[in-house]
Amino acid sequence: MQTRNKFVDDMSQLMTNAMGVAQGARDEAENAMKSLMDRWLADRDFVTREEFDAVRAMAQKAREENEALKARIAALESK
Repeated sequence: MQTRNKFVDDMSQLMTNAMGVAQGARDEAENAMKSLMDRWLADRDFVTREEFDAVRAMAQKAREENEALKARIAALESK
């Protein structure tokens, strides 16, 4: 039968506790950084992907209408 060494048990417990503290500190730092980035992004005038796609679609439609009007003007001028 093996006897348990108190020193080894205490060191094992200390390391376990240290890992828990390190994990907690990591989580806390991660949350603080995420909060900081969210505030920084909110202060900027960035658009969402949906807004960007909507404006891009409007621009594409305007270009197509512009090309159609150019063709129509060219046809009217040629008469």
